[in-house]
Amino acid sequence: MQKVQMTDIQNHPMDHFPVRSLEFDRSKLAVLDPVWSRSSPQFAVFINALGVHVPYFERYLIRALGKAKEVIQDAPLLRDISSIIGQEAHHAKNFIQLNKRLANLYPKIGQHEEGAKAYFAHHAKADSLKQLVGFTAGYETFTFLAGLIILDGYDEWLADSDPVMKAMWVWHQVEEVEHGSVAFEVYQHLYGEDELYRKWMIVKALSHIAWETIKSYTHMARIEGWLSTPLKAMFTMGFCVKMLLKLLRNALPVFSKHYHPRKHPKVISDQNDIQIAWRRYAQAGGDVLEIDHQKMARIMAGKGV
Repeated sequence: MQKVQMTDIQNHPMDHFPVRSLEFDRSKLAVLDPVWSRSSPQFAVFINALGVHVPYFERYLIRALGKAKEVIQDAPLLRDISSIIGQEAHHAKNFIQLNKRLANLYPKIGQHEEGAKAYFAHHAKADSLKQLVGFTAGYETFTFLAGLIILDGYDEWLADSDPVMKAMWVWHQVEEVEHGSVAFEVYQHLYGEDELYRKWMIVKALSHIAWETIKSYTHMARIEGWLSTPLKAMFTMGFCVKMLLKLLRNALPVFSKHYHPRKHPKVISDQNDIQIAWRRYAQAGGDVLEIDHQKMARIMAGKGV
């Protein structure tokens, strides 16, 4: 893949990030092959499983940061809160459509989705403001890190895959990086003196992500026949564990009191080339609702829309 020159970086990706009103083709999602990555079928099922509960966390985030706006006076932070709420609303809307397809193919996915919906709806109403903001910041730690990890793993996991799904996940991960500091900054603004609580929320969030993902991944893998022999099962479940451990390993610096997402090298000095090229292409009006090999080549080459 052609590299994007670092001279193309003009601004920090977290500065003045936009809300993009994208809606992916529902008719194509409705007939999607759930094992949509030929580069890595296990990745397709893993990321499908991870995404089952995430739209309902995104609704929780909207509630949490919406309440936080009521007690924050800082104008730049309020602007960023409005932008992350806008981005996450579009994420939830599109991925709920994908979940409809998955629920039609895997008998227990509808049940898992309803469980996630009920869990986050209950906590959105019952949690205190500190719980809302803390858990959101903890969860966003991993959506931000996943954005970095998945984009860096593009050639291994996404290069040869369904054009709509490739487009959805590249868009989602680029935006998770763009707004990756907002929930952290809200927590720091309101409760920054309580470092121990911030760290506890990181552990709690990862535990929740891991449980929800393993539950859905195991079910999908069983339906796909990937657990039919001990060797297949070991390979299949090993992939899931490897991905979750990758998240954990990349999260270790988050426990430092000096951590800040804006200072992560992957968003300043060592940005992923796809992040840079995709943002430039989308800003120029390019169609990012489907990305095949030819379009990705144009995006990376910086050619016209």
